[in-house]
Amino acid sequence: MLSKDDIQAIITAYGVASVRVRECGYDAVELHMAHAYTLSSFLSAHNKRLDEYGGRSLEGRMRLMSEVIGEVRHNVGAEFPIGVRFDGEEAIKGGYGLSESKYMALRMVQLGVDYISISAGGKFEDAIKKEGEPLYPYTGYSGDRTMPPAQYQDGANVYLAAGIKEFVNAHGYATPIVTTGKIILPAQAEGILAAGEADLVGFARALLADPDWPKKVRDGREAQLIRCIYGNVCKNLDENFKKVVCGSLWPRGILNAPEAPDDHEPPQWPTDGKLKGQLRENGQLRLTWEKASDPQGIYGYEIFRSVNNGPFAHLTSSKTASHVEEYALAGNSYSYYVRAYDFAGNRGLDSNQTKVEIPADFAVPEGKQIALDGDVEAEMGFSA
Repeated sequence: MLSKDDIQAIITAYGVASVRVRECGYDAVELHMAHAYTLSSFLSAHNKRLDEYGGRSLEGRMRLMSEVIGEVRHNVGAEFPIGVRFDGEEAIKGGYGLSESKYMALRMVQLGVDYISISAGGKFEDAIKKEGEPLYPYTGYSGDRTMPPAQYQDGANVYLAAGIKEFVNAHGYATPIVTTGKIILPAQAEGILAAGEADLVGFARALLADPDWPKKVRDGREAQLIRCIYGNVCKNLDENFKKVVCGSLWPRGILNAPEAPDDHEPPQWPTDGKLKGQLRENGQLRLTWEKASDPQGIYGYEIFRSVNNGPFAHLTSSKTASHVEEYALAGNSYSYYVRAYDFAGNRGLDSNQTKVEIPADFAVPEGKQIALDGDVEAEMGFSA
């Protein structure tokens, strides 16, 4: 419903804002064309305008984008870097996907954009409506695609950057393509780069969990990284218009990630961790362990799991001395151990291991729970 004057005002506003960015001393300006923002809505397959900025053609949908980029380039000059962040896929019914976004990216690089950052989703069209509340465009499936939660695979949106990079490169351009979305460890990031799926890797929630992530990796201190567990408490806080903190890992009530830069002493167990568990009638397996101690304070606990005697892998992290495992299935065996870490990211020794072997026909009697560290449980195939 924007008038032509409204559209021209948007173009002008982007241009003068980019000049402020340059004059303030920033190294580049990034134009946000993703998610539920206005330029993203013009790019959308849901753009129903009937004029030259309309959705009857991809050219029309890209017109505002193209004019904004042209205005910004004119204002900041040929040498100042311009980046664009946009959706590789809208992730809504009837929205565009990679088959169209690759052409949007090609137009961007032809217009002289210096890098492109690829996101996904975050649309109003599938936002969950709450009585008396404004729509929040990250509450539906498309919002999950913007900030993939724990149940999504690592690097959930990498394929979008990979497809766009391949297409842009095939047309003779080497413009760097940035990928984002649930990338936590250096090895994952390096694997993406080595495979040629992107030229740069972006992080957001991983830096909320550990603002020193880049410094630790640069200094060879990867073992001290605080891993984001993608519980999306930060997202939910934003959704409810509250201050954004890492509610999954940070100690309760603080507004910044804890730190202790001069702490080199790892946490200690009073004994061996005393890791144990209980099976519940609803199929959950509850793990508990004794609390570790540290002079600066315990930040949290990493939980590692082995399935059917396979290799141990990081399952999740907890800021309390317990965890409820919802994915332990009958007919399989699981082993666990826990490792405490402090505010500096120093890790203590591994706890004892608890192994759970659940018979295929096993069921906890209604209203009961089975502990995993006693004589009765040993008869059922459990051991601590």
